[in-house]
Amino acid sequence: MTAALPRPTAMLVLAAVACGFAANHVAARLAFDHGVGLLTAILCRAGLTLLVLGALVAWRRDALRLPPETRRWQLVLGLLIAVQSLCLYSAVARIPVALALLVSNSFPILLALLTWATGGPRPTKPAWGVMGVILVGLLLALDVPARLAEARGAAGDGTAWGEGIAFALGAAVVFALSIWVSDHRLRALPGAVRSFYTMATVCTAMSLAGLAGLVPGGVAWPQDAAGWTGLAFLMGLYCTAFTVLFILVPRLDMARNAPVMNMEPVATLLFAWVVLGQWISPLQMAGGLVVLGGIVLLSRIR
Repeated sequence: MTAALPRPTAMLVLAAVACGFAANHVAARLAFDHGVGLLTAILCRAGLTLLVLGALVAWRRDALRLPPETRRWQLVLGLLIAVQSLCLYSAVARIPVALALLVSNSFPILLALLTWATGGPRPTKPAWGVMGVILVGLLLALDVPARLAEARGAAGDGTAWGEGIAFALGAAVVFALSIWVSDHRLRALPGAVRSFYTMATVCTAMSLAGLAGLVPGGVAWPQDAAGWTGLAFLMGLYCTAFTVLFILVPRLDMARNAPVMNMEPVATLLFAWVVLGQWISPLQMAGGLVVLGGIVLLSRIR
């Protein structure tokens, strides 16, 4: 059994991962605005991550042979991550990015329910209360009423808005499942090996989807230096955050600490303000402070 990290350390790791994913979203927006296609972005980030994980596996001399009982679950994990990527980008294409991230970041609650339903500990009332506080903070930080109005106005009949919410919720469900599979069915595998096969599956699945014409956007390369910069940061940030998260999942007590990942949409707003010049209102700043306060409270709950 892999020993869990001390809770403050685990929460610090998850906060750093959340910020990494947040910066990745901003880099992706920059890349897409300068001509990068959806398939290009997903394959480039997955390809770099695969190369880094392959080098790590070789350096550590981990055995790549999978025990028979883990092969099916490893394939499932890779397919889940591929589907999660498609769902999240499909949501972003239909509704405002902030709203998509809010819905997709409901995964910690779904993970807690899934863990409980499969025989794990029941979340305590204080834990549910803090997760509720975090969600309220997210509603404020993302200015959801204004985002909903924008989404409905852009959608016209509401079809695109409904599809976007459905894709974002699908991303949350799939990501919660992937964390559960990694933590409960693949815990015995070395983290680098598990992550290596996951990225190999993502690359294969996305290549096949692209050849079949199932991925919107196709292969399109950056049109200028800003696009290349966005693509480079997208690849590096995703590679770092994904590798750290999935290698350390068995040591992070995700069922208990996953709400820390709710920092991601708040950090996205801050990075978008700095990099893209998007303004953050006082209400959004207050919401961010509520989220951070909720995370601090969560760290003090037994």
